[in-house]
Amino acid sequence: MPGKVYLVGAGPWDPGLLTIRGRELVSRADVIVYDYLVNPEHLEAASSAAELLPTGRPPNRMTQAEISALLVERAKTGAEVVRLKGGDPFVFGRGGEEAEVLVAAGIPFEVIPGVTAAIASAAYAGIPVTHRGYGSTLAFCTGHFRDDGPDDDVDWGALSRMDTIAFYMAAKRLGRLRDRLCEAGRDLTTPVALVRWATRPDQRTLVSTLGAMVADAEEAKLEPPLTVIVGDIVSLRDQIGWYEHRPLFGQRIVVTRSRPQAGVFAHRLHELGAEVLACPTINFDGVFDDRVAAALGELGSYDWVLFTSANGVDFFMEALDQSGRDSRAFGGARIGCVGPATARRLSGYGLKADLVPETFVAEGLIESLTGLGVSGARVLIPRAEVARDVLPDTLKELGAEVRILPIYRTTAGDVPAATRARIEAGDFDVVTFTASSTVEHFCRLFRPEVLTAIQERVIAACIGPITAKTAQSMGFRVDVTAEEYTIAGLTSALSNWGTWSNDT
Repeated sequence: MPGKVYLVGAGPWDPGLLTIRGRELVSRADVIVYDYLVNPEHLEAASSAAELLPTGRPPNRMTQAEISALLVERAKTGAEVVRLKGGDPFVFGRGGEEAEVLVAAGIPFEVIPGVTAAIASAAYAGIPVTHRGYGSTLAFCTGHFRDDGPDDDVDWGALSRMDTIAFYMAAKRLGRLRDRLCEAGRDLTTPVALVRWATRPDQRTLVSTLGAMVADAEEAKLEPPLTVIVGDIVSLRDQIGWYEHRPLFGQRIVVTRSRPQAGVFAHRLHELGAEVLACPTINFDGVFDDRVAAALGELGSYDWVLFTSANGVDFFMEALDQSGRDSRAFGGARIGCVGPATARRLSGYGLKADLVPETFVAEGLIESLTGLGVSGARVLIPRAEVARDVLPDTLKELGAEVRILPIYRTTAGDVPAATRARIEAGDFDVVTFTASSTVEHFCRLFRPEVLTAIQERVIAACIGPITAKTAQSMGFRVDVTAEEYTIAGLTSALSNWGTWSNDT
């Protein structure tokens, strides 16, 4: 029995524009045949067993006949095949040609529409393609004709009378489009928007006129891919342009958090306009040894259990679960957390922190505990194997009986080769550090001369003063330090910095 082919539109680039149905099919596909304009992030959802087949980049791209034959060949093996295309497969995506071949070969198929490039390009440039105040007609037209042939089949007279026209793949034919439209009666002063790399963090939008767009594009050195929007509606961009006005638009930001922890932070930065490079410099491994077992057995005898990180909470509670116990094992022990993020993680296990200081560092926890009196108290501190000793040392000086419990260790992360190459080339603007360990592990990734070149070019953004001090001691210029020592605080600080940078 043959398999099945799914013609899936991925949208122009932004990974959020892939439909739920499209992502589901990518995650279960046996084979994925994808175009170079498809965001690689979509492929991260694929099964590790899936066969990933790129169609190549111009001028070495597979021919349409070769692509269609490949779809048939793989489907005949019984595989589920996803043909992943930028934009929409049936809007200048050659999906109709592929569907014809599949029908002729007796291969079942489905079409999953995507956000077509013209709609997304206009929307992300702040241009609605329809608006009651700017006419009632809209036309889509290709700017790249089959086999680079002539455009005589286009009814230029009818096209020029449309209120708004969107041209796909038109970068190399701007002069021809101008001449044809003007010959058919379109005014040279008609507003035009040229949108390059729509929906990407490096999107560029050039507003011109029909008469001046060729010279303006050459001066701006605009290259493919380009979408061209023609019509008076382009003038609305000045009022409602939004995408390129976000505070971190165009900034390339390296996130050094561990892979499991980077998601929320990266998502927030992306929403603020940044291109995020995931560089997981660290990883975390639990430590479940005899010391941990003994501490868990005595858990109810402690007066305080102090958590200095969300990781400490996770690994401690995991060890508690593996030992066959639950939150009742805390007995009458009170719980302190270094900050709200750690307290929120604790609440996920059904426990509420008794103490969260106003300043989210060990010193803040010490100050709060000092006011409560800890002399003679038994204190358990589950933490990383390597950590600052200011908290346990100060508590001992105050008369507490302190037990440090190493519950996890920090190890080197696995940085993708492509990301590492970009960082070595200095192809980014900001590196973020959320702990001193991320600074140390980041520096170990590179040869001294490469690291020095990076530090001379980019700035560092740190989650708090302790991390900032570590970064500065290792040669980084720290321009951004969060006032609230949390991911939300660091995100806010970066947003404010981006707004200030844009204004100046």
